[in-house]
Amino acid sequence: MAGKSSANTTDEDLLLKSFFAEVSEVERDNEVGRILSCFKLNPFEYLNLPFKASPEDVKKQYRKLSLLVHPDKCKHPQAKEAFAALAKAQQLLLDQQERDYILSQVTAAKEELLAKRRKQLKKDTASKIKSLVDEGKYDQQYEQSEEFQQELKLKVREILTEQEWRRRKMQMRISEEEGRLKKDEEEQKEMWKRKREHEEQWEGTREQRVSSWRDFMKTGKKGKKGEIRPPKLKTEDPNKSYVQRPVKRG
Repeated sequence: MAGKSSANTTDEDLLLKSFFAEVSEVERDNEVGRILSCFKLNPFEYLNLPFKASPEDVKKQYRKLSLLVHPDKCKHPQAKEAFAALAKAQQLLLDQQERDYILSQVTAAKEELLAKRRKQLKKDTASKIKSLVDEGKYDQQYEQSEEFQQELKLKVREILTEQEWRRRKMQMRISEEEGRLKKDEEEQKEMWKRKREHEEQWEGTREQRVSSWRDFMKTGKKGKKGEIRPPKLKTEDPNKSYVQRPVKRG
């Protein structure tokens, strides 16, 4: 069994080599152009695969296209970008979580298109009768049609774009909130810093304040050391609390 698998791999390698030997530079350039023009949020488009492609299909298609646009084999100036885009697409589709997310959007797009079609069928009597007679085969044929696949591709683009826009808005709000919290934290730190500096300054003048209080207790009033104060003048009116100079009587 292992020998058969090895033989199949060898045959595929030979087939690929034969294929690339016949590929012209123009075809390589065209593929680079196709890849770079793809809708950036849909990895299926980069690999040119249908939404039902399996992980094994993804690996095979990546191998084929990556060899086609490999910078060592393709002279296109943007071959490196196309090669990187294919690698990113494969990585996303082989990641189960990313793959499930994209396929969930595909399902949502499909349901929206089918709901729209059912609404149209209610107005189209002939189509409604044919749908009932064929027991669903009419709808199945529609889903497999090129028209539906193209509509589905565009609808998936629309939904993925809306989801990405919501994600970016949410990320922007989160960033703004984080910025606000950081600013509040910095202001809080600055407040505590000023408080500590004030406390240190207050503690640093402690001896001076104690000395000033001692001088006050000795003299009864604060004053500069060595300062000579004039004597208080007596008042003639004992009821007055202020000092009044004697009034000369004529």
